[in-house]
Amino acid sequence: MAVIMLGPPGAGKGTQARMMAEALQLPHISTGDMLREALKNQTELGKKAKEYMDAGDLVPDELVDAIIAERLTREDCSRGFILDGYPRNISQARFLQSLFDKSGTRILSIGVKVDDGVLIKRLSSRWTCPKCNKMFNANLDPTKIGGKCDECGTALIQRKDDSAEVIAERLHVYYTLTRPLIQLYQEQGSYVEVDGNRPVEDVFNSIMEKVTNYE
Repeated sequence: MAVIMLGPPGAGKGTQARMMAEALQLPHISTGDMLREALKNQTELGKKAKEYMDAGDLVPDELVDAIIAERLTREDCSRGFILDGYPRNISQARFLQSLFDKSGTRILSIGVKVDDGVLIKRLSSRWTCPKCNKMFNANLDPTKIGGKCDECGTALIQRKDDSAEVIAERLHVYYTLTRPLIQLYQEQGSYVEVDGNRPVEDVFNSIMEKVTNYE
């Protein structure tokens, strides 16, 4: 089974995906992490992606699709996996479906719904570890050792795209490109939704209940 996490930036998809991965013993596949891994390892796909990123452009769908397709062939995906940050648009969803049609993989898409006001507050309070990419939120999920990552002790930073000026544009992109995915998966009968305005543990419990019922 492929679990696809959907929701706007700041909805908590990454946090929930990591918790699910641990509970279900499935790999958590984050598009952002994969791009960073490809860049770090200097793979051919990573080198191509770097050209676009250095120019300040979005990495094209075909390149992201290829990176995802390669990742899903690894042994740890044989029982299932959790996708976080992919697909982002209808084109990517169709490519993913073409892979699943060959393998017989079932989809469960989980939408984390959060009010815009809550999203803006969360994103502007978000801090990231530049070494291991773990995220913390000053309000919801603060670091235990004051300004440093609980995992590796590295000083946390605030990403440029979590600044107030950029958040509105990110939400606009989400509503324009990614929200239609909800309608697509609703029509396929593979979409469920949880209220992401609640505390992290409450959201997680709701998600696990949906997953258990779907299985």
